[in-house]
Amino acid sequence: MSLRLSTVILPVQRWHEGGRERWRRAEELGFHTAYTYDHLSWRSFRDGPWFGALPTLTAAAAATDRIRLGTLVTSPNFRHPVTLAKELITLDDVSNGRITLGIGAGGNGFDAHTLRRADEAPWTPRERADHFAEFLPLLDRLLTEDAVTHEGEHYAAYEARTIPGCVQRPRLPFAVAATGPRGLRLAARHGQAWVTTGDPKTSETGSPDESLEAIRGQVDRLGAACAEAGRDAAELDKILLTGFTPDRPLESFDAFVHFAGKHAALGFTEIVLHWPLPGTDFAADEKVFERIATEALAQL
Repeated sequence: MSLRLSTVILPVQRWHEGGRERWRRAEELGFHTAYTYDHLSWRSFRDGPWFGALPTLTAAAAATDRIRLGTLVTSPNFRHPVTLAKELITLDDVSNGRITLGIGAGGNGFDAHTLRRADEAPWTPRERADHFAEFLPLLDRLLTEDAVTHEGEHYAAYEARTIPGCVQRPRLPFAVAATGPRGLRLAARHGQAWVTTGDPKTSETGSPDESLEAIRGQVDRLGAACAEAGRDAAELDKILLTGFTPDRPLESFDAFVHFAGKHAALGFTEIVLHWPLPGTDFAADEKVFERIATEALAQL
């Protein structure tokens, strides 16, 4: 499978003050998919503009024609499977079948605290994994069945109607973000793609070579989870979201080609680059970014 390039556009611009043009430009540059983050707020952007992911993607779907669109990633931290399914079916319809749902267990950031009382602790990693293990199969059912009733430990649905279903059949694809054993089993069972940002340990203190080896281990564990599920791991797209490893792929055109080649050799089919944002952790030379978008794949 050939390598694809995609981008993630942070939802920080007003739509009529540059937001719409950025999504259109992503299509013009030939990116396979343009994603956005699905958070209530995020890291250093907490006290600045931050717009909702699904309305942003709906607007992007109306402003573009060909590029795929998606979330990186949605989580149970502030979503319910029934309402999320209804919104995704609508978004898939508006985009005429161009939506990919990136989805994961979520983290211990602002999303984990915002909907809880001040004296209420956020979910532990185990609790997040428990919620995700119920959330994802239920969402799968809601997007493929006309009526769903479910009574679980964390979620309930009573005769939930999701007619007419997705434009994409049997449903829009899931790109499951996971590195732990439970998440990888869910990716193997329900995913059409798998997402990683690398290993947080090597991101903080490791070298690019150590990061590559850590990611190689993740790919191997995904393969084992697929084998356990009776599935060929080659069926899953493998997506690497950059910006969280020791590498600096946007430092130059050659740096990206070297980075992409090493990770493509591990079996990655899609590499996602953050759209440059001056004055942030995602600052980069936009001319280099656009050259990578238009010329890099020919070098691989």
